[in-house]
Formats: sequence, structure tokens, C-alpha cells
Amino acid sequence: MGICIYCKTPAGFLKKKHKECQKKFVVGTNEIRTLIKLSVSNDSNIKELKSKINAIATDSHIAEPELRNTIYDGWKLAIEQAFEDGILSKQEEDKLVDMIDNFEFKKELLNSDPSYMKIVKGAILRDILEGKIPERVSISGNLTLNIQKSEKIIWVFQNVRYYEMRTYMQHVGMYRGVSIRIANGIYYKVGSFKSNPVEINKMVKIDAGILVVTDSHIYFGGRLKSFKIKYDKIVSFKPYSDGLGIQRDAQTAKPQIFLTGDGWFTTNLIMNLAKM
Repeated sequence: MGICIYCKTPAGFLKKKHKECQKKFVVGTNEIRTLIKLSVSNDSNIKELKSKINAIATDSHIAEPELRNTIYDGWKLAIEQAFEDGILSKQEEDKLVDMIDNFEFKKELLNSDPSYMKIVKGAILRDILEGKIPERVSISGNLTLNIQKSEKIIWVFQNVRYYEMRTYMQHVGMYRGVSIRIANGIYYKVGSFKSNPVEINKMVKIDAGILVVTDSHIYFGGRLKSFKIKYDKIVSFKPYSDGLGIQRDAQTAKPQIFLTGDGWFTTNLIMNLAKM
């Protein structure tokens, strides 16, 4: 006689679960995820939330580790819910952090999860939009770049690919003329080939390294090239899905592109710091 993996009672010959128990389990896990997701934008507190989750878990036969995984999935959905309007409010941040503490998410799990980093990034952007210089990042180890003592480091992007837009000349043309038949299967072509120079713009990878964003400059440090750019020397920005392009205020300056892997944060961070 098999035992139901959900309610732990006899399930029948060679059976591991009751259909009703499985249905309850699926409905219950979805309900918990939705409950946590919506809690970030309503008036419920963490005590009420935990009470409702425990009641659903008991009724739906959701035990560990499934319950912990379901709660964590719901928390990640709550983060996406908080960013639906593009801004993480202080209240939303507090609720999300409160869940981390009360549900005892492991630091090792959080530090490797982009969802957690999104909370930090959202809080940094909110500080900047409120006219504050964020102080949420601590640097361990020594940076090889000469950051001035008066500057505050806002963020450090690792493994950044640095590109420059280069212009190349390419000759494009076509043959014009006629063919004269002089024998069976033999033709003599009369005409000329005319070509025109055409400018071709290409993104060329120059280097890879770190991109340090401070309150007054962006610094790039690579194996071959290192430089800094002051915000008031940037005349335009071009957002990319995985980075940001800038154009400096100099006659010979070429468009510079930094691919960080997070175009949303890179663009909002640097563009808003440049406006402060």
C-alpha cells in the first residue's frame, strides 16, 4: 500500500499520492506566491502574512522544503511587483527586507541572486532621484584606479566589455555595360566599373575590465586601457539592453560603449548622476 506524499495517509496499491491532495498542493503554492507578491503593495504586515501562509500550507499539505522554496519564489515575484512602476519606494524596500529577516533567507542564496541585487540597485536609484549621494556599497580590496579621496564610489561593475564606434571606408559600386556576341557561346563585354566610397560605422571591442561609478566621474580600468570621464563632459547617452553608450564633448571623441550586462541599471544610474 502506497503512502500519499502530501497527506501521509494510504494512497492505494502502488500509488504515491491522492489526486485531490496534489490539486490542493498546486493551488496552495500558487496562492502563497500570489499572497506574498501582492503584500508588497498593500497594507498587510509581516505577522499577518506569516499567519496566512501557515494556514494555507497546513490546509494544502505544503511541507519543507517545498514551503521555503515557495515563499522564496513569492518574494522574487514581490520584487518584480515593486518595480512595476520603475521605482522602488522606501515602504516597498522595507517590506522586502523585512521578509528576508522573518523568513530567514540564507545570505549565500541572496548574494548570488540577481533579484536581491535589484533591491539594492533600486534603493540606490531612489537615493539619487531624491538628491542624495548613495552610501550603500562597501569595497573590499584595493582598486587599481586612482579614485580621488573626495569622491564617493556609488557602484562597481565587473567584467565590463568596452567598445568604441569606429568609422571605415568601403567602396561600393556596380558594373555598367553591354555584352556583344561574337561567336557561338562567346561574348565580349563593353563597359566600366564605377565605385563610390561609403562610410561604415562598426562597434569595435577595445578592452574589458571594471567600470567604477562615482558621484562625479565614471572610471574604466582594463588590461590595455584606463581612463575617467567627468559627467559634465558627456553630451549624450545611448541606452542598450545590456549597457550604455556615451558621447563626450570633444571634436575628435568617438562614441564609447560600456556593456555591463544590465542596461536598465547602468543607464539610470549614470544618466541621473550626471543631472545632479
